[in-house]
Amino acid sequence: MALMPKRVKYRKHQRGKMKGNASRMNFVAFGEYGLQALETSWVTGRQIEAGRVAATHFLRRVGKVYIRIFPHKSITKKPLETRMGKGKAEVEQWVACVKPGTVMFELGGVSEDVAKQALARVAHKMPIRCRFVTRRHSIG
Repeated sequence: MALMPKRVKYRKHQRGKMKGNASRMNFVAFGEYGLQALETSWVTGRQIEAGRVAATHFLRRVGKVYIRIFPHKSITKKPLETRMGKGKAEVEQWVACVKPGTVMFELGGVSEDVAKQALARVAHKMPIRCRFVTRRHSIG
């Protein structure tokens, strides 16, 4: 089942702006390897779930998959051939707002070449260009 919030304060959101680069969630925090967005986009709950399924299927329950994004924003859509007016439409889907630099998925407990192959499969499910990134270890 696609990701969505359990409950929200307001059902319908305005579209908003998504300019600039990600200032948070822009480094690998939980796993060793990550999939970083290179473009701005809305990523739907279905696309996130498809990426999760692709990664877990490829890894065969070895290692751990971390999903760093969650679809909090509701997107509404009016039915076809509906006249203007009559208020804002019903919620069609839930999306996560992704900016360039956001790490969307992370993997831990696997080798680098396996992680590259798994995250390449996840990247095919995403509506944006992505790149493979590794954890930056502190010197000391």
